[in-house]
Amino acid sequence: MLRFSDVDCVSKDPRLHAVGTVFAETQGFNSGTIFDAFDYGMLTADGDAHRRRRAPFSRLFAARAINEMRPSIRRAAEDLIEEWYGIGEVNFFDEFAAKMPARVIADLLGLPREDIPEFTLLVYVVTKAFFLGLGPDEVVEVEKAGQRLREYVDKVLDERRRRPRGDFLSAFLAAATEAGEMSPAEMLYQIFALIVGGTDTTRVAIAIQVALLLQHREQWEQVCRDPDLLSGAVAEAMRFEPSVGGTARVTSEDVDVGGTVIPAGQLVMLSTMSATRDEMAYDRPDVFDIHRTNQPRLHPIFGYGAHRCIGEAIARAELEESLGAIAARIPQLNLDVPPKISGHFGIRRADVMRVSWKP
Repeated sequence: MLRFSDVDCVSKDPRLHAVGTVFAETQGFNSGTIFDAFDYGMLTADGDAHRRRRAPFSRLFAARAINEMRPSIRRAAEDLIEEWYGIGEVNFFDEFAAKMPARVIADLLGLPREDIPEFTLLVYVVTKAFFLGLGPDEVVEVEKAGQRLREYVDKVLDERRRRPRGDFLSAFLAAATEAGEMSPAEMLYQIFALIVGGTDTTRVAIAIQVALLLQHREQWEQVCRDPDLLSGAVAEAMRFEPSVGGTARVTSEDVDVGGTVIPAGQLVMLSTMSATRDEMAYDRPDVFDIHRTNQPRLHPIFGYGAHRCIGEAIARAELEESLGAIAARIPQLNLDVPPKISGHFGIRRADVMRVSWKP
């Protein structure tokens, strides 16, 4: 699906449901950790299973609760900048975009910061599961990384059960245990997915938004002068170059979309990249404009309905506070090597992004 109206309609159509294990099996994962991540996941489930797996997160991820975290998120961004500010140049993707979301998710879950290098490397391999057309060797590589990440999450959860703290993981385990609706495997894979999504998706988005603004210097300077423009700049960057290329659904029966009948049991790809550049939905869609006034009330990158991204509030907070910290500290920032963004489905990829400034 390419058009905004079709993606919007199909995303809300009850005749199309979450992928379950269909996508995993299509990719070559017929059993094991990656298969289980899809089988026990929140985003890949519908109905009662989806409700049970999502419920413990609803209060913990409420916008009000996340807004209270903004000062600590801002400090994390400022601390990262100070680590290399005096050098005058840096690989921004590796030294800020990748490290920032990993620090936030580690602090949120109460994970030791010294664990960040270990779990981030595993996450970057696990997310290859969403790359279309994996080869046999890649399937093995992804599965091994998934097993190691599962073991890490299992160890952390076991420690929290034995010694609860006043942190997110302890609150999650208490809420899930009190509700009595999730198995230990379901609990494990919700945190598994949270670490994967929270670590990888936002790192690409952070790099994209800064690169786009530096490529549109007048708008960068406007953001530096006026922090009230941060929210609009983040929303426009997510529209213009989304960090998630697309999502998938499966038809439960024959579905007519614009005169074309999609048969039951069909895996349907929904292109976020195409939908957010649809001229029928956006005025001048190929123009990057942080002052755009016709953004949809609900940004399509976060999905729709019951499956709308539960981490939306924290993703927006990370993106806005990161951009705000950079604009305030390094308004003289220059883009020397822009990142190459690749991928058209799932979490996209970026490579080296070099920036420089005069300290």
